[in-house]
Amino acid sequence: MRTLGIVGPDSGEFADRLVDRLDGRVALIRGEQTGDGATDGGVATRREGAATTYDLGPDGWHASGEPATLDEVLDRLAPDHDYAIVLDRPEARLVQVAVESTEAADHDLVVDPGEDLEPVLDLLEGVEPHETLESLVARVKRSPRADRAGAIATFTGRVRSKDGEDDAPTEYLEFEKYEGVAERRMRDLEAELEECDGVLDVLMHHRTGVIPDGEDIVFVVVLAGHRREAFRTVEDGIDRLKEEVPIFKKEVTTEETFWVHERE
Repeated sequence: MRTLGIVGPDSGEFADRLVDRLDGRVALIRGEQTGDGATDGGVATRREGAATTYDLGPDGWHASGEPATLDEVLDRLAPDHDYAIVLDRPEARLVQVAVESTEAADHDLVVDPGEDLEPVLDLLEGVEPHETLESLVARVKRSPRADRAGAIATFTGRVRSKDGEDDAPTEYLEFEKYEGVAERRMRDLEAELEECDGVLDVLMHHRTGVIPDGEDIVFVVVLAGHRREAFRTVEDGIDRLKEEVPIFKKEVTTEETFWVHERE
């Protein structure tokens, strides 16, 4: 799922134009900021004693419940949406488009409300997809080969705070890909693993940028005929990804900052 932020006084009208041009399933995220970066549409009243309430009616459904962060909302949408457009959240870790005259800073593109959408569409298609383990599993389940599969095996790598009891806690990791080369090598690696006996589909995704302690970094998902080939290919996949795909890692702890490859 590709994500894009739009900010400015005419963000809603501009987003509506953009949604009409997008091919696929689109989520448009509106809502007021409440508390610690949470979103709450405020449409439905939560029933007493229920953590979440869904109201179904002739105009569709509305939901209310515990406030969710924007990242949590995007994670929920990723398995079955192609795009997510987020309005007026300039603080979000998203590629941002500013509609002209807005005073917010640090935008990737500034546009006139009525101008041609091609530059925005080009920008959106270059955005790194927002993937989760659930979105990758959903994709392999939709595979035309899924009727031959008896197993889905997965691996998730995450940021750990420390290796040993006396280690300085890690605050975050930052990843950079060798532009163009890393993504191509990952796709080639998927294809090579799919040539193994009994393996039907392989998907890999490695996040880039700043990833705080406790968040997920990398996923490997294997669709296979049987569990043995699924488990074996997951292990081979993550080992080869780490060895063969040019992704560079910077670690920031409470005591120091360093590029990991320079320590090895």
